[in-house]
Amino acid sequence: RLKAAEKVDRKIKFYRNFMAYVIVNAFLALINFLFTPFYWWVLFPMFFWGIGVVVDFFKAFVFNDAFSGDYRERKIAEEMEKMKL
Repeated sequence: RLKAAEKVDRKIKFYRNFMAYVIVNAFLALINFLFTPFYWWVLFPMFFWGIGVVVDFFKAFVFNDAFSGDYRERKIAEEMEKMKL
């Protein structure tokens, strides 16, 4: 139950971050287009915030079990198994 709750929390965090990313950057792009169309400064926050969104995506959907709470215990068990060769 605890692992499932952690997975759900990571997914919720990603969805909230992504939703905020889209809304805020759309607003910033509009401001940029209306007031300084000759210099697209909005690309900088989009890029750097986008890195955080991508990291949250990988944590939530790709590497969702890689660094969970029992990761250390699994790796210790694997090493002990290798040592029994």
